[in-house]
Amino acid sequence: MPLSEHEQRMLDQIEQALYAEDPKFANTVRQTNPAVHYKRWIIKASIGFVLGVSLLMAGVIFKQPAISAVGFLIMLSCTLWGLSGWRRVVGGAEGAAAPAEGKQPRPERRGMMDRFEERWRRRQEGDH
Repeated sequence: MPLSEHEQRMLDQIEQALYAEDPKFANTVRQTNPAVHYKRWIIKASIGFVLGVSLLMAGVIFKQPAISAVGFLIMLSCTLWGLSGWRRVVGGAEGAAAPAEGKQPRPERRGMMDRFEERWRRRQEGDH
């Protein structure tokens, strides 16, 4: 959803104030690439996954089911964390790739909030 003119002006004022107050921080934030951040997520998740596998195997070897359960939970959470980072690096969360030739794009499904907003707009306009 695009910003209104008022919101855009406020955002510009905040950005100018940030540059005036701390230009070094503002330049650092502006130059940061989010993909680098998510790639670090994937690396950390991979290390955590290996740690989880190690705990799972140690629990099996030493016949300690609690250690195995903790290892499995670490593996599961790191897998989800890594997949989340992967999806964001590839761009699956923000935008999908263009459809292949010959295939029709699927119509976009409206979410619950979109329906609520549409109903609210109609009520405000008097179209019950």
